[in-house]
Amino acid sequence: MTDLAKRVALVTGGSRGIGRAISVSLAEAGVSVAVNFRENAAEAGAVVEEIRAKGGTAVAVQGDVSRSEEVSRLIAAVEREFGPVDVLVNNAGIGLVRSVDELTEADFDLTIAVNLKSVFLCTQAVIPGMRARQWGRIVNISSGAARGAGGVGPHYNASKAGMEGITRGYAARLVKDGITVNAVAPSLIETDMVKQGVASSPARIPLGRFGTPEECALVVMMLVRNAYMTGQTVALSGGMSFL
Repeated sequence: MTDLAKRVALVTGGSRGIGRAISVSLAEAGVSVAVNFRENAAEAGAVVEEIRAKGGTAVAVQGDVSRSEEVSRLIAAVEREFGPVDVLVNNAGIGLVRSVDELTEADFDLTIAVNLKSVFLCTQAVIPGMRARQWGRIVNISSGAARGAGGVGPHYNASKAGMEGITRGYAARLVKDGITVNAVAPSLIETDMVKQGVASSPARIPLGRFGTPEECALVVMMLVRNAYMTGQTVALSGGMSFL
């Protein structure tokens, strides 16, 4: 298993839910973690304080990862603080619950920009450094909605299916540079998005409960530590579906 001590990670949307759990887990493994947030500085600051209280190293970095100029700025900020990014976790996302009749072009464009374009922008920004060091780990947080109906809407399905496609595309082209690219596809994890709009009850989950952000983080850590696994999507659904 790969020793992660002294590596540098950027977790987009790292201030809450799954992103927070991933940030904490990486820090516990000795990684210096940049916790990205778009608006809520207080939540990001709380994650950083939690990490530091446990003896870890972290910093909060503001930036809208759906915008190229802001991605360039936040990557530069991480490099000034810790050095080049070794581990990128593309976790930032938006889940606008819409019916087919309610869905607008603006909803679709925003969802694709935040959930999919951000993966492209952040990945492109870190590839040169990873390639120069011949080492890198990229993990994209997808969703069971990439293959199933989901409860958010077709715009969300499209964004997450695209994320899994871009995962395979980059994995095939970066494997010889020592860079692995994988995805995690959680379904009905106990986050605000799920509890406030997608599923009020875990009744349809065979395991009988929602998943936890920490269980997602365990899978991410497995992928970050594993040098042989690339181009894969790991499903995490409590038995609802099987890839």
